[in-house]
Amino acid sequence: MSTMTFTKKEPPEWLLAFWKEIDDKTFGKGFDCFTKDAVGNLGVADWHGREAIRENLRAFIDTGFTAHHDVLEYWDGGSLKIFRGIVTMKPNDSSKPIAKPVMSHFFYMDEKDPTKVRHWIGAVGPVQF
Repeated sequence: MSTMTFTKKEPPEWLLAFWKEIDDKTFGKGFDCFTKDAVGNLGVADWHGREAIRENLRAFIDTGFTAHHDVLEYWDGGSLKIFRGIVTMKPNDSSKPIAKPVMSHFFYMDEKDPTKVRHWIGAVGPVQF
């Protein structure tokens, strides 16, 4: 068993830049928060490498909606960061309803470079019942 202390803080720039890349559909430098060999587990996804994370998120967003991520809480535990928020998912087809699922994300930072994410575990949803 281990113990970790968390401090509630304002979200860091790297996290805001990452969400902005997705919201703006640019998928650029905001992904530099990940190590080259980072692992992303978003729901059932098992993505290996920064580029796989980037490209799979791009493919998901390109399924017909625009996202906007809102940070509700950010907790810093040193090597582990926790984020909770809401993502507004607006379909390109205006006849479909807007969804606002909750999100919870764990960011495990790299031991060699603690400014980079080595493993991202996230859950979003449900999008609808």
